[in-house]
Amino acid sequence: MLRTVSNSLLKLILVCTACLPAASGADSRPTLDRDAHYPVAGLKKPAQIIVDRWGVPHIYADDHYDVFFVQGFNAARDRLWQIDLWRKRGLGELSASFGPAYRQQDQAARLFLYRGDMYSEWLAYGNDAKRIAEAFAAGINAFIDLTAAHPHLLPPEFELLGYTPARWQAEDIVRIRSNGLWRNVNNEVWRAKLACLDRLELAGRWKKLEPAWQTRVPDGLSPCDIPEDVLRLYHLAKAPVSFAQPPVLALQDNPLLAPGLGSNNWVVAPERTSTGRPILADDPHRTHAVPSLRYIAHLVGPGINVIGAGEPALPGISIGHNERIAFGLTIFPIDQEDLYVYEKSRKGYRYQGRVEPFTEVTETIAVKGQPETTVALKFTRHGPVVAETRKHAFVVRAAWLEPGMSPYFGSIEYMRAQNFRSFAAALNRWGAPPENQVYADVDGHIGYKPAGRFPVRRNWDGLLPVPGDGRYEWQGFFDMDVLPEEYNPPRGFTGTANSMNLPDDYPIDRYRIGFEWSHPWRYRQLWRQLEADGTHSLQDSLALQRDYHSVFAEEVLARLPELSLYNGGKLLADWDHVLAPDSAAAAFWNVWYSRHLTPALENLLLADTPIRPYGSLDSLTVLDMLDRDTARQAAYASLEAAWQNTRNLLGDDPDLWQWGDLHQIRFTHPLLGRAQGELQTQMRLPAYPRGGSTHTTNNTSYSSDSFDVRSGASFRMVVDVGNWDEAYATNAPGQSGDPRSRFYSNLLENWATDNSFKLVYSRAAVEAAKAFTISLTPAPAPAPAPAGAK
Repeated sequence: MLRTVSNSLLKLILVCTACLPAASGADSRPTLDRDAHYPVAGLKKPAQIIVDRWGVPHIYADDHYDVFFVQGFNAARDRLWQIDLWRKRGLGELSASFGPAYRQQDQAARLFLYRGDMYSEWLAYGNDAKRIAEAFAAGINAFIDLTAAHPHLLPPEFELLGYTPARWQAEDIVRIRSNGLWRNVNNEVWRAKLACLDRLELAGRWKKLEPAWQTRVPDGLSPCDIPEDVLRLYHLAKAPVSFAQPPVLALQDNPLLAPGLGSNNWVVAPERTSTGRPILADDPHRTHAVPSLRYIAHLVGPGINVIGAGEPALPGISIGHNERIAFGLTIFPIDQEDLYVYEKSRKGYRYQGRVEPFTEVTETIAVKGQPETTVALKFTRHGPVVAETRKHAFVVRAAWLEPGMSPYFGSIEYMRAQNFRSFAAALNRWGAPPENQVYADVDGHIGYKPAGRFPVRRNWDGLLPVPGDGRYEWQGFFDMDVLPEEYNPPRGFTGTANSMNLPDDYPIDRYRIGFEWSHPWRYRQLWRQLEADGTHSLQDSLALQRDYHSVFAEEVLARLPELSLYNGGKLLADWDHVLAPDSAAAAFWNVWYSRHLTPALENLLLADTPIRPYGSLDSLTVLDMLDRDTARQAAYASLEAAWQNTRNLLGDDPDLWQWGDLHQIRFTHPLLGRAQGELQTQMRLPAYPRGGSTHTTNNTSYSSDSFDVRSGASFRMVVDVGNWDEAYATNAPGQSGDPRSRFYSNLLENWATDNSFKLVYSRAAVEAAKAFTISLTPAPAPAPAPAGAK
């Protein structure tokens, strides 16, 4: 059993199967959240969507590809505005609906579309990828057509913004690439800025490289040639859509130096579990949003019976189980990006002693209320040009622009695997994002396999930009067998948390996967608990997903032996290192660490360096510094101001301080400020106190300017492999994206209080949990034209 969870948290960890609201009561969307029947064009045979009491759709079809048609139809039924916006942002079509303020974002998005051969693209995913995508897109279009006949089915966001949804093509699904978690071009630019100041060594101290590695400036690179805004278009291409007036284009920091984005997964062998079957758990961590990034669905048809979560704009299931195997992912940080710097000439750019012309693609951007705009997109042999100066051009080369690299689309192959051999074979074709996958099957086997397209860089390490003159070329991609793999490991468990997990003897000098990983604290807590649990239960996995114990806080405070001599120090010295929502010490720890200790150590490290790196100081560097007296004295000196800061925030009486009073989750619909009246009331969601931080397995990352939760696990899953109806899940705030639906926020309170619901799988359990059924039948074929008609 998990032994480091506070009593207050243990009271919250209840597996909730009946506490969620049943599907009854008033609803302003009367035919969508109740039994309905629709004839739809494109469906081959009759099909059903049984929606259970938690809002999970269970799709039953009598044709394999009808399953994906109905999945697309259902994704539009619950998430049409979200997936339409996903498509518009990804294809660069925002201006057509929202006006000229989005023109640059559209141009940037189009730079990063897949523009290669579609035959190679489809083939990279498997032999029926195109057919699946065509069926899924046709299902979305069928629902869009249905809204024309039944306008009340259209989500209210369309009326609020004054536009209608666009129809989909299969190619839209895979051509969009800017929705993935990419790396590490931001860090390359940051290191180049430090190298320009002759301070490259600072980069390795601010963000530690793992395994230990010493980078250097590549021959031929002049770091000072790189302009400050070189990645502006890259950031615009990846930015979410802002509906502020005027729009605020949120240029994203590098996720590697914003370590709150991450995930956990693990699997325990049957000889170490209380059930005698494998237990598999997964909780991906992403920025919280309304609607949730992920959507739970169950797909049943000839040759397929799979349930779990995926992204609503994509067919398939990326985290879940079928009737024989279970699988779960986290990010494995393969370096799939490089910034190339070219010397320009009058007619192009210099490459291998000659001048090559830029490739230009002219595109037309439709703009609401204005004439169309023509833009010229520029490319070199390595990729899109993101910036130019008078003498240089700058290109992002990305593995994810190659065939077969659409984010998460490759799950359509591995979700249908029946054993580890076929699962691993499917992952050998996986492109992006690079993943750690854990595996378990009904025969009692467990495994681990990372996957992702892995560039061969023979003469550099990928940590800094390189000249684009031909000296620094990818020599293809490594085979997947160069990555570590486990099958039935003797220890009886395995798991990952985005941190450095390569074997000690891995030949990193030959296979330069990457050197920038997430912090190790979630990983260490996972392994500490899994090693200690001789008999691991489902409840242990549920508790571990919700664990607020901070190994990092332990490590920091252990380096400060005189802590109790200072104001506030005794509160921390007597603390159990659990960041529970009701903990006074957790509140003081977070105020001190994020607003006082870290800035004090950063000032020591940066000294007179005129630029500030991305993100906050690496937690491993914090520990290294606290091993020295100068940093320890700075830590002690920072306690007084932190104490006063916490008093200002929470009052003078420390006995009344609670971390959850500062640290809250606030799910906010992006159009809340534009809505009025009843719709605004429906959109608005309550705030809830949370525990934890970015360093706990229950990841509740925040930024130092606000303690509000920014990212973490909105979706979680724990599976008793083979006893499929004993799987548990969460998905916050709810399954539906429509604020008028009872399933818009029905999962939020129980998620926020660390409860789960049963992810039912058998037909009997689905029928028992049924809220309503949508029946679909093929629409009658149009009558033939009369003889002689034209």
